[in-house]
Amino acid sequence: MLAFSIPLAGLAADADGHKAPAGPVILRVVGDIDKTNVDGEAHFDRRMLQQLPQHGVETTTPWTDSQDHYEGPLMRDLLAHLGVTDGRVNVLALNGYEAEIPVSDFYDYDVILALKRDGEAIPIREYGPLWVLYPFDHDAALLSEKMRFRAVWQVMKINVR
Repeated sequence: MLAFSIPLAGLAADADGHKAPAGPVILRVVGDIDKTNVDGEAHFDRRMLQQLPQHGVETTTPWTDSQDHYEGPLMRDLLAHLGVTDGRVNVLALNGYEAEIPVSDFYDYDVILALKRDGEAIPIREYGPLWVLYPFDHDAALLSEKMRFRAVWQVMKINVR
């Protein structure tokens, strides 16, 4: 029986029919979401995040030395995919850092969940694998301390409230 269940593990889905990730989970979204795929949560592997519409931005950041090209889904698209259009999210990083971000930020600015920098996956030691990234070069208001604290790197979990 076990031999037959292992190949089907990647096809498991929650009651709403959304497929569970086939690869390693790099993001969990929990809380007040409409679409789930694993035990009332939304789990994503890299491929699933890459299947969402991708957005690119050229920007410097307060933590890097050069202007780079970042790619990933817009945060508003990721959340809309899960049925979220307002409220707040708490974004949790691998190191335990957590930031609360109003969903309105994602409509006011083209904030991405960066998966790539200059065409390559972002390593953990360089702020990856996921980074809530504001387009810092596009609006001086984004360089405020308040906004910088919302640019969470090494993202592993988003809690929608």
